[in-house]
Amino acid sequence: MSDRTMELQVGPLLMFMAFASLGSVFGQISYSIPEEMAKGSLVGNIAQDLGLDVKRLKSGKARVYTGEGTEYIELNKERGVLLIKERIDREALCGQTTPCALDFQIILENPMQFYSVTVEIKDINDNAPGFKNSEMKFDISEMSQIGSKFVLEKAIDVDVGVNGLQGYSLSSSDAFTLNPYRIGSSRNVEMVLKRPLDREKTERLSLVLTAADGGDPQLSGTIKIGINVLDANDNSPVCAQAEYKANVKENSVKGTVLTTISASDADEGPHGHVQYSISHVPDGASDLFDVGIETGVFTLVGKLDYEKFRHYEVDVQASDEGGNSDVCKVIIEVLDTNDNPPTINIMSTSSSINEDVNPGTVLTMMNVQDRDSNENGKVNCVLNENINFAIKSTSNNFFTLVTDSDLDRERASQYNITVTCSDEGVPSLSSSVTLTLQISDVNDNAPVFERSSYEAYIVENNTPGLSVFTVKARDADWNQNARVSYILEDSSVNGVAVSSYVSVSADSGVIHAVRSFDYEQIKDFQFRVKAQDGGSPPLSSNVTVKMVIQDQNDNPPQVLYPVQTGGSVVAEMVPRAADVGYLVTKVVAVDVDSGQNAWLSYKLQKATDRALFEVGLQNGEIRTIRQVSDKDAVKQRLTVIVEDNGQPSRSATVIVNVAVADSFPEVLSEFTDFTHDKEYNDNLTFYLVLALAVVSFLFITCLVVIISVKIYRWRQSRVMYHSNLPVIPYYPPRYSDTMATGTLPHVYNYEVCRTTDSRKSDCKFGIAGSQNVLIMDPSSTGTMQRIQSEKSILDEPDSPLEVGLSSAF
Repeated sequence: MSDRTMELQVGPLLMFMAFASLGSVFGQISYSIPEEMAKGSLVGNIAQDLGLDVKRLKSGKARVYTGEGTEYIELNKERGVLLIKERIDREALCGQTTPCALDFQIILENPMQFYSVTVEIKDINDNAPGFKNSEMKFDISEMSQIGSKFVLEKAIDVDVGVNGLQGYSLSSSDAFTLNPYRIGSSRNVEMVLKRPLDREKTERLSLVLTAADGGDPQLSGTIKIGINVLDANDNSPVCAQAEYKANVKENSVKGTVLTTISASDADEGPHGHVQYSISHVPDGASDLFDVGIETGVFTLVGKLDYEKFRHYEVDVQASDEGGNSDVCKVIIEVLDTNDNPPTINIMSTSSSINEDVNPGTVLTMMNVQDRDSNENGKVNCVLNENINFAIKSTSNNFFTLVTDSDLDRERASQYNITVTCSDEGVPSLSSSVTLTLQISDVNDNAPVFERSSYEAYIVENNTPGLSVFTVKARDADWNQNARVSYILEDSSVNGVAVSSYVSVSADSGVIHAVRSFDYEQIKDFQFRVKAQDGGSPPLSSNVTVKMVIQDQNDNPPQVLYPVQTGGSVVAEMVPRAADVGYLVTKVVAVDVDSGQNAWLSYKLQKATDRALFEVGLQNGEIRTIRQVSDKDAVKQRLTVIVEDNGQPSRSATVIVNVAVADSFPEVLSEFTDFTHDKEYNDNLTFYLVLALAVVSFLFITCLVVIISVKIYRWRQSRVMYHSNLPVIPYYPPRYSDTMATGTLPHVYNYEVCRTTDSRKSDCKFGIAGSQNVLIMDPSSTGTMQRIQSEKSILDEPDSPLEVGLSSAF
């Protein structure tokens, strides 16, 4: 007698809405029977199990409804029982699927009633394990290592459970054994080499692989294994992957490439040539797949049916010509077809919002429907690339589009939001809708200047009102909120309001010079400009502008040495033994301008003998260009012009007197012409005699000269004080005379005294070794030679040489 269970269920069934409308009662009952029962065998007492009277079965014209399937069970209304109508083969009915069941319905009329019946078919051990082939052959190299594995063919047992395949055994052999094998695992049946082979001793081996099930009585099947021992093929092919997985639609056409098997063999030549073959396929799938012998391309060659088989595991063997092989598994998943995309219905939407709305503001409500069922009808909606928004599910099939973060119109003034709704079918189908959203502006951005600071340049002596520079600020807002005005902030420059220096145009940001600038008075100054937008309330930002005054060549050079006065005449002495390149003196000049306007060059404009002297272009040094001879005139007058590098250039002229002589008496007669009128020329002899007398009375003469120089220095300082010329200290570099006999010392030491009044500034030359200077004073009655070596005079704090040079500066 069969086991049975019963489970009653009451509920609405869509395909029987007419029955439900009549108030009929529905139920479900289950039975369990073994396969292969004889025709007419009892399945169960359906009337008793459902609590129905046999008469009710007759009056209700009870019948079995199985749809289009084969009717294996029939109803005996006389007895109220279910009987076997056709022989049931579980393997033919369900294959490897467990549990295996028959589903049918019992339908009654007047009133209509509907009962579901499930009959579970249990497996019996009526099939022995079997192999696809009767024999397997292996070519195994004698170089094969102990532990080498050889994949054997799997046996097929269509029974399930304990009646299915339970294990394998290998006939006794001292060379091979079987790896432990567990039923249901994905491992292959492997024969393992347990000792080295020797082809010279044993060239061929014959083994028997037995597969047994667990039924009672136990059934088994065998396959012969022939082994041919080969020489020197010691590398087996190795699959790149142990498992290959492929998903294929059930409606895929023949010839579809599912995957490509790849194996490599380290051997060369024929032993490294790999070929592919299918070694094992599930029952009923032998004509569905194929693999390229040389390429390993695994293709579909049959018609798939998702409702029959959803999963396949196929073993592909990679073999070389030496008999070595490796097996990889190809797992194929068959996918169902999903043919209805979701439908999106917009219920409500906003086309424009302010940029300052709070996150979470609802923009659109929509309803999404999919006519498919189960997973193919479940819908999820997502947004494409819009990180400022989010889609939320409020209830089943209802979605809302909301803001997910703060919006910024300046970054994006319009969004095209694409909502894509996809079902969960495989492959997934989807529908999309694009929503356009405009972002309205609020005044949330202050004007921003193009630079963090500005530097403007203007040439001195400019025309008042001249346009100098333009500052520019941009406001990322829109319309009135982006309208920028420029304001000059109040500040002072040297105690004077900055508005008396510059002004700024409120609309354009153009900066104008209010006055004419003088580089010598002010070289640069700073002020701040504010940019303010037209929003409510307005926003603003500031920027610093540095105005740099550029120099113009409006000052000529000023000669500092030699001093050009109407009083005493300074003459430089050059001994007649002076060599070429002898340093006579140095013209020192400065220019209060800057840059190239203050770059000075020196040129010899006139000279008593142009072939005797030259002037250094850059340093103003006067040197001899040839050997001094006895024929050269004692009195030499040089006119040097000093020019700056401005455009146009400005210049100054200085006269340098040079005496070519070895002693002072030799000079007296010549240099009296520099400062005296013609009336003195008639008394030249008198002055020579007077000069000899002065030399005789050296002490008296020195006192007179010191007093005279002090008075002269006092007069010159007064003239300098009352003059309007700026006195600028100059610090010339050190010059050296290679002959150590020139009129300029080797080292000049300058002592500078500066006061707040530049006209009272003083500059002194310190005394250096070896200097001969001749000073001729027309107001005096004699000449004086000051020689460095005279220790008594040099020790005086106000010596004549110091006094003379100080007055010159």
